[in-house]
Amino acid sequence: MRAMIGMLSLLFIVPLAAAVEVPLTTPVSGVVKTVLVTAGQSVKKGQLLLSLDDTIYQARVIEAEAGVSRLQAEAGEANKDLKRAQELYDRAVSSTTEYDQAKLRHARADGLYQEARARLTIAKKNLEYTSLRAPFNATVSKRLAEPGMVVSPELQPQALIVLSK
Repeated sequence: MRAMIGMLSLLFIVPLAAAVEVPLTTPVSGVVKTVLVTAGQSVKKGQLLLSLDDTIYQARVIEAEAGVSRLQAEAGEANKDLKRAQELYDRAVSSTTEYDQAKLRHARADGLYQEARARLTIAKKNLEYTSLRAPFNATVSKRLAEPGMVVSPELQPQALIVLSK
């Protein structure tokens, strides 16, 4: 029993592990516009650490929004055409072929609209990624980024900021 108590007390004497370093980068490419932290600085969860030039990403969001608007209108028109084709088919005024073509046009228009909405979601997320924020409360261990630096995460993402927990 004494041996067990001695072993338990040893467990509580062991010092805490050293700080864990977490390298941070952005999942999108771009040019560093601003770096808002320095080494040794404490940061709060969600605090902006760094931002990339977001001009291209903003333009992609606008482009995607335009695509959604256009394809939403086309899907609405295809829906009206399908309803008309359904009415004519139900009254035996049009053929099965015409009704099937209207269904196909509607399905295509709806599919294109859904794709456009997905592209808009991706564009908005990529725009969001141009801002690097602290994922938790921490201390900045290293600042490896400077304004004007090009970030390209395709090959080997480089750490831009290193935080210590």
